[in-house]
Amino acid sequence: MRFYSVRFGCLLAFVCFVSLSWIKSIPHHEGSAIQLDLQTLYERLLAAEQLGVEVRKDLSNMLEELRNMSKAANNTHHTVNNTNDISTVTERRRQEHSDLHTQAILQPNIYAFLPHLAKHPESLTPNILLGQGRRGVSIVMGVPTVKREKESYLVSTLSSLLYSLTPSEKSDILIIIFVAESDLDYVRGVAEIISKNFPKDVQTGLLEVVAPSQYYYPNFTSLKETFGDSKDRVKWRTKQNLDFSFLMLYAQDKGTYYVQLEDDVVAKSDYLSTMKNFADKETSKDLLYLEFSQLGFIGKMFRTRDLPMISEFFLMFHRDKPIDWLLDHILWVKACNPEKDAKDCNTQKELLKKRYKPSLFQHVGVHSSLSGKLQPLKDKDFGTQALFRAHKNPPAELSTSLIHYQQHSLDRAYGGVDFFWATAPIKNDYILFNFSLPINITRYLFRSGSIEKSGDKLYNTTVEVLPGNAFAKGQIKSVDGLTSPYQQSDKGFTVVGAFENGLAEGEIEESLRPISALRLVVHSHAAVWALLSEVRHECVCSYVCSPL
Repeated sequence: MRFYSVRFGCLLAFVCFVSLSWIKSIPHHEGSAIQLDLQTLYERLLAAEQLGVEVRKDLSNMLEELRNMSKAANNTHHTVNNTNDISTVTERRRQEHSDLHTQAILQPNIYAFLPHLAKHPESLTPNILLGQGRRGVSIVMGVPTVKREKESYLVSTLSSLLYSLTPSEKSDILIIIFVAESDLDYVRGVAEIISKNFPKDVQTGLLEVVAPSQYYYPNFTSLKETFGDSKDRVKWRTKQNLDFSFLMLYAQDKGTYYVQLEDDVVAKSDYLSTMKNFADKETSKDLLYLEFSQLGFIGKMFRTRDLPMISEFFLMFHRDKPIDWLLDHILWVKACNPEKDAKDCNTQKELLKKRYKPSLFQHVGVHSSLSGKLQPLKDKDFGTQALFRAHKNPPAELSTSLIHYQQHSLDRAYGGVDFFWATAPIKNDYILFNFSLPINITRYLFRSGSIEKSGDKLYNTTVEVLPGNAFAKGQIKSVDGLTSPYQQSDKGFTVVGAFENGLAEGEIEESLRPISALRLVVHSHAAVWALLSEVRHECVCSYVCSPL
């Protein structure tokens, strides 16, 4: 279009030039007539020129409109067929910029470290097999357990943890057993074993059994072998990081402190009260954790409010290093100045942790959870374990049908200088405490088994008392009677309790007191020996009771 308008202009200029040349060649006498014609021609040329300007302007506007239409058509075509078109990207960026005023910054989450979990929304939902949802306790203890090729120590470990707890302590603790396996049949089997061995503690919510989703663990085949470790060892330590992280995240809202354990340890008899007292004393200090064992990750106590940060750090580097190394790296990040030397770094790290001595937990497992690995580690600071607990009991005449082993007699156990250890009981075996005069005993406690001999417990054994006056005897009837809920035994004795998981404790109602005798009666043959590690009779009077 522009080419035609230029050519039209040139044509008008040429016509003007020819006309002027022609006018000059005409004789003068014809000037007047010709001048009139020229005036007319000039006016027409001006009109034509003006018309040409307008036409040129119109043509230019039309050309510009055609260009715009062509560009718009091309943009539409590219938007449909090419998502990377510049105009589309520009618009998208403009929209994103606008959205910045309404969208929050994306926060990191567990899917950033374990992206495979995003494929299964239920992958982070714990599989709770046993539990009552207990919360608000002082101490939560995490015990991860896995399938072992040789020997399982789990029941012994739980027996040790529960062995010496008082009723008030049992109400202020939660023990979480994390079965770190995706084999649901195995997980259910562990839950059944715990229910069978610790029914009362499961019922009260003291013990919980949880397991991960089958989708929780990633594909371990892509792990890099580092630090000279074999592929199996790298997988083992990586899975352990994931197991401990899961436990911490599950436990973070259930108590004040969290203690990490393993499934092959024993605990000292007063471990819980010792930990609580030590933690309460150090609570005002800026500490990351307390240590109650020097071995690996055993006995590490954290504030539950710190667990999200700690578990996130473990998850971030779960493929890279073992769990105890990662914990040390958290200390380094928090305490160490890169511009100072290693000695200063170690000094600063020590300010974020504190160790209690002697150790309260001892590692007893020989066969590691890593296949083929032997791990006979022992904590030298654990010292010797108390195998009995002494009490000053009221004078009594003692007798038993059980045969004690070596010096471990009933008299020594009742006097608080040893434990009673006898060969396997049979039906109708008994232990009798006979008082010379009726005595006002209000409460009893018998604990069988010990830290080292947790299996040598009394099973199917009742606690019975003999009321000391005729009135009390007259109030006791058979289990079908209406006067008392207690069952009457032979020779005037009344059943007031029984052993559960090796422990018998309870109160003696005032209607039965005073009592002339107390006895333990075995009602079936036992496959194991019997060990009494604690005998305690409490009275209305002070610590030492005298006959009334």
